[in-house]
Amino acid sequence: MKLKGITDVFFDLDHTLWDFDKNSALTFDKIFKINNISVNIKDFLKHYEPINLNYWKLYREEKIQKEVLRYGRLHDTFKAVGFNANTELIDKLSVDYITHLSGFNHLFENTFEILDYLSVNYTLHIITNGFDEVQYKKMSYSKITHYFKTITNSEIAGVKKPNPKIFNYALNLANTNASKSVMIGDSYEADILGAKNIGMDVVFFDVNNLEVDNNIKQIDNLIQLKKYL
Repeated sequence: MKLKGITDVFFDLDHTLWDFDKNSALTFDKIFKINNISVNIKDFLKHYEPINLNYWKLYREEKIQKEVLRYGRLHDTFKAVGFNANTELIDKLSVDYITHLSGFNHLFENTFEILDYLSVNYTLHIITNGFDEVQYKKMSYSKITHYFKTITNSEIAGVKKPNPKIFNYALNLANTNASKSVMIGDSYEADILGAKNIGMDVVFFDVNNLEVDNNIKQIDNLIQLKKYL
């Protein structure tokens, strides 16, 4: 069923348009080779992905700073795989990771198709908890920046999703309001509940088929947004 009265569509970036896991895996493969680290990449990623998500949750909840996130997720993963990495190496890998991450820019299937489709009738925006210096590079190098009128990140807004302040900041920047806006994202807590709590409509992009409230619109491929918009 098509949503009515919507003028503005807000997207999350990582895990929604920009394929974070795929790009991150390629980045680790590259920086491990640069630094001659002999760790099985599949084993590393198996531990890294849940550790990284947990650190992002702590970061989202204002319990840690970004420096702790960047260091801790690597430290804990190396410990989990039994690789002895000293502080100097972790610090270097942390920098190398951010440096090379935006060099890989795989997007989710049908990203360009859905952005082309939506941009005809809606004004498009980004709301992301990602770091300022990295997010703009990701969008620029993956050639999607021109689709979006505004880009709001947590460092600019001063708070992170699901804090209502970041959504209100984005709405003000976009010169629109919650009743005319929809949020599309992969994080049920940060994107969906955060936006819903300030009165925005929401569409949950979920490739893992999580069981959520039946009233929440749910898709597993971006092209399915055509059902609603």
